[in-house]
This record gives sequence, C-alpha cells and structure tokens, in this order.
Amino acid sequence: MTSISIVIPVYNEEDCIELLHKEIYEVCEREGYQYEIIIVDDGSSDNTYQLAKNLIPIQYIRLQRNFGQTAAMDAGIKKAQYEYIITMDGDRQNDPNDIPKLIEHLIENDLDVVSGWRKKRKDSFAKRFISRGANFLRKIIINDGIKDSGCSLKIYKKHCFEGVNLYGEMHRFIPSILKIKGFSIGEIEVNHRHSGTGVTKYNWTRTIRGFVDMISIWFWSRYSVRPLHLFGGGGFILLGLGSITGLVSFTQFILGYSMSDTALPILTAFLLFSGLQLFMFGLLIDMVSKIYYERTTDSSYLIKEHIDNKK
Repeated sequence: MTSISIVIPVYNEEDCIELLHKEIYEVCEREGYQYEIIIVDDGSSDNTYQLAKNLIPIQYIRLQRNFGQTAAMDAGIKKAQYEYIITMDGDRQNDPNDIPKLIEHLIENDLDVVSGWRKKRKDSFAKRFISRGANFLRKIIINDGIKDSGCSLKIYKKHCFEGVNLYGEMHRFIPSILKIKGFSIGEIEVNHRHSGTGVTKYNWTRTIRGFVDMISIWFWSRYSVRPLHLFGGGGFILLGLGSITGLVSFTQFILGYSMSDTALPILTAFLLFSGLQLFMFGLLIDMVSKIYYERTTDSSYLIKEHIDNKK
C-alpha cells in the first residue's frame, strides 16, 4: 500500500481549508492510500484555526506566530511519518487530483523528487512576469533543471530530508538543495487553478528574499564543503598580485626611482593585506562549515499547538 504524508502550510485560508481537506480526503480514499494530512497554520489571524482543528483526519500544527511559508513547510515535513511526502499550497491553486500522477511518475522513473510544472498558470500577468524573471535568474545561477520552482505541489521520498533544515524562502529551492546532495529530480505538468480566496499573499519583498536565498544556494552548491577554495583562492590571487607590484616597486627603488611619484608601494601593501585577510576569512568559514555539518540544533520557528485527530 502506498503511504503518503501531505504537508500544507496555510496562512489565513478560512475560505479554502475545509474544501481543500475534503478534496484531499476524497482522492486518498479513492486511491486506497495510507495517508496523513498535515496542515501547518503559520500564525493565521482569521478563522482558519477554528475551522481546521476539528477536521478528520488531520494533523494540525499551529505555529506561535507568522514565521513564513518555508518554516511552516519545514515543521510539517519534520512531522511527516510516511514513505512519500507531498507538499502543496493551502489556497486550492494546486489540484489534489494530481497526487496520483506525481506518485506514479516518481515510482515509474525511480526518482527521489518530482516537481509540479504549472504550464498553464492562472495567476495575474504581474505575478507571472516576476516568476519568469526569477526562473530565468535561477537557471543562470543554480540551473537545477526545474521549469517552475515556485510550484508548491511536489512529491519527495521521506529520506531526502534527513539532515535538511529549511529557512528563509528556500521552500522554492528544495529540489535544488536535494540535487546538490545527489538526489534525482523530475518534473511533470500539473493543473493550476484560480486561488480560492482571490487574495494573493505574494509581494516584492518575497522576490528579494528569494533572490538572496538563490545566491546562498549557489554558494552552498559549489563551496559548502570547501569554502577555503573560494576565499583562499581569492586571497592567493591578491597575494600574487601584491607580490608582483612589490617586486616592481623594489626594482624601481634599486634603480633609483623616487617612490613618492608612484602608488605602487601603497597598492602592494593593500593587495598583500587584503589577500591575507581573505585567506584567513576562508579558513574561519571552513571551520564554521565543518562545525555546521557536525551539529545543527537550532530551529527558525516555534510550535504553539499540535492537534492529532485520528480517522
């Protein structure tokens, strides 16, 4: 029997929560899955809590305040207990009827992750324009092979998240993070529906935070286990240039040129000092990186309440 954990971060989704739960329940019952529906309330201020806490079956996790979609998703993923983890949005834009297709594609192609691709999007022009620009930058910077990283409808094998902590806006880049770790990634076209609320929670600040996280992933993918290669290499380049300018300055001094007429001594000191600093910085980052890999205990969110309504 296929066993799945469905993780849904929600924030002020009182208009959608009951109907979305009903849709997921019907799909899972029809397909005969062993399943759990994990709804993570990211500090909703409307009636989402009152409506959702009595739904059956449900694992309802209520965060202390609004920590963001990534933190909510991380909390749900860590509570998941079944073989496959499916993530989706809480505004009904993702179609639960696509769940069997995701599972089938994952199993048939022996993949670790399958991401949904909203080929025919129902978003506004502005949101689609920003998304396409972000996807273009993502392809240049990290090139994870995913056409639509913003689609929350994805399926993962549970073991993919062992030792993985999500923060910032990194829920969009989970496939990228997992690809860095060596997991196999796939993508299929999925249905995309109009939001059940008609109110978007997307804003330009999320775009900026997402871009910063994209840079972080770029660095992590190339230098997370060897930061000294980046900073130490840059330091050696500066030290080499400083040595060259120093040699030129010394030669001019020996030949009797006035050092007051050239900036080479100052440039030499700057390059040598900067190179040494950069190299030492690389050593420190390398030490911090090793400590991180050995032990990470911090969490970016706090859980206020956990309700487990059995079927």
